[in-house]
Amino acid sequence: MNITVFCSAFSLDERYTVPARDFARTLGERGHTLVWGGSHAGLMGVIADEAKAAGAKLVGISVELLAHKAYRGADELVSTKDLAERKAQLLQRADAVVVLVGGLGTLDEVTEVLELKKHGLHDKPVVLLDTDGFYDGMRTQLRRMEREGFLPRPLDELVRFAADGVEALRYAEGEA
Repeated sequence: MNITVFCSAFSLDERYTVPARDFARTLGERGHTLVWGGSHAGLMGVIADEAKAAGAKLVGISVELLAHKAYRGADELVSTKDLAERKAQLLQRADAVVVLVGGLGTLDEVTEVLELKKHGLHDKPVVLLDTDGFYDGMRTQLRRMEREGFLPRPLDELVRFAADGVEALRYAEGEA
């Protein structure tokens, strides 16, 4: 499978990097392809290195603005003209989407993917790896949206929350 991963391009504490490494290693060991933002920086570089070491094929979708941070060891590296085109390519190439910890860019990516799924424009699994409770607030907000009628379908059909990388891949592979 092509597993698109959204995550931070910042260097982070081990409480975030260790679970990300475990996830990326498992992804590679299961024979999947990592499709990601194409950067060597921060958590993006960590998962690329680990997935590659475990045998994964790497497909980076970079953006001209960040060309100086492009991961040079990718099997395929695409450069898009802007962030909107990058997001479209990341989703187009995905069989499933897994979201690790991240900042505003990651939040932008996951909300767009969920909005498109809500409208039936794709039906790919979307999984948030909830490392150290990072997405607890988002889960609370999404549950409220569901409870108060803002979502046209059950939340569990739009997104799943995983406690670890193995569970995240199980959801992505459709085993849950």
